[in-house]
Amino acid sequence: MPELPEVETVRRTLKALITGKQIQHVTVRLPRIIQRPDDIQAFANLLAGHTIMDVERRGKFLRFILDGLVMVSHLRMEGRYGLYLQGDVLDKHTHVVFHFTDGTELRYHDVRQFGTMHLFQTGEDLQLKPLAKLGQEPLDPSFTLERFKEIVSSKSTKIKPLLLNQEYIVGIGNIYVDESLHLAGIHPETGAKALSDEQLEHLHQAIVSTLTEAVAAGGSSVKSYVNGQGESGTFQQQLLIYGRKNQPCTTCGTMIEKTVVAGRGTHYCPSCQRPSVI
Repeated sequence: MPELPEVETVRRTLKALITGKQIQHVTVRLPRIIQRPDDIQAFANLLAGHTIMDVERRGKFLRFILDGLVMVSHLRMEGRYGLYLQGDVLDKHTHVVFHFTDGTELRYHDVRQFGTMHLFQTGEDLQLKPLAKLGQEPLDPSFTLERFKEIVSSKSTKIKPLLLNQEYIVGIGNIYVDESLHLAGIHPETGAKALSDEQLEHLHQAIVSTLTEAVAAGGSSVKSYVNGQGESGTFQQQLLIYGRKNQPCTTCGTMIEKTVVAGRGTHYCPSCQRPSVI
């Protein structure tokens, strides 16, 4: 599933590709992608004639800002957008097509068919599902060490599931949680309340630096992810722990292990990330 760096990369490429384009009409080929309104014809009718003013991100969601409307899109497992010319061959996994007045088309492609789109009047989207309960943005200036301590210190849970919970901090999925915990030298099953001020400082720095570097690298193409221009990310070449089971830790040489925490495959170094008492 695309995480914050991948969605941010898609946002940036789409912003450059489609800002200023006017929607002539919309074709919906798989109705269940459209979650709001529940009538696909109403969805298409509402968008017709509107211009895309900007593309923003909230957590792992894309926000297409139009003149008077906001479309919220979640890519889920394998959703992707691409800009095409009218008349280009239409792939069988293309489920929604936004036809622009200049003869180009924004196409939404999704092999797994788990993606969603919600359409709101301007000002509604941040107050309603699916965005209403999202937590702190980790790359926002407001994500200070003090704010991080405030979030973590009040939670009676293990640190990995806390970081995965989108109601606390958004966008840090499985890959980047494992990477951040490794950089900070923290075992993924450590209790949040058991972390010292020093550990919290190291973890805060690790989260920000890992996500920043991943965005700069265009995200991680571990599976099928590509950006809005069909290009793969390169951060997977820099991963220190994720996906490296039975390979030596780059810090100490100990073989990396894999376990399951909060239902997610979890990579860690048993030497650098020793368990702590909850």
